[in-house]
Amino acid sequence: MTSGSDPIVPDDKDWTWVLREPCPECGFVAADVDPADVGPGIDAQVATWQAVVRRDAAAVRPRPERWSDLEYACHVRDVFTVFAGRIEQMLDEPEGSEGARFANWDQDAAALEGDYAHADPTLVEDQLAREGERLAAALARVEGADWQRRGLRSNGSEFTTATLTQYLVHDLEHHRVDVGA
Repeated sequence: MTSGSDPIVPDDKDWTWVLREPCPECGFVAADVDPADVGPGIDAQVATWQAVVRRDAAAVRPRPERWSDLEYACHVRDVFTVFAGRIEQMLDEPEGSEGARFANWDQDAAALEGDYAHADPTLVEDQLAREGERLAAALARVEGADWQRRGLRSNGSEFTTATLTQYLVHDLEHHRVDVGA
């Protein structure tokens, strides 16, 4: 077991391919997700990650190259925040526009800047709940044709609100498998 001060190898893969094919690492099939079902399921995601934070040794990395459970929970909290913001941005774009343009989000830089390795687990539990509520509220705003609104990531990857939501669920489920939750 190692401390959270060991460096993590950055993940620079473009994971958007999970929208077209099953993930061989976690087995998740994003295309099977009905985006309209995701918002009501966020509470269960929050509860899962709050339980992960409460584990004994949640802050200890099992291997130097793998985040601790606490670091994964901090990442998921930030995923809630980023995806809520992106969905809100997509919904707030005028209809008929080219779509929202998402700022780059470097998850590895966020982990360092946010000092995930030394986060207060109790605070992270509260933040998971708050950011999960924000994400669920953003998803509750989406209806009808809103699922087809467009957004572009800084690397040019194009999403609709529906595919962004499916991509989100893969991220959450993949990390749930990562921590054995």
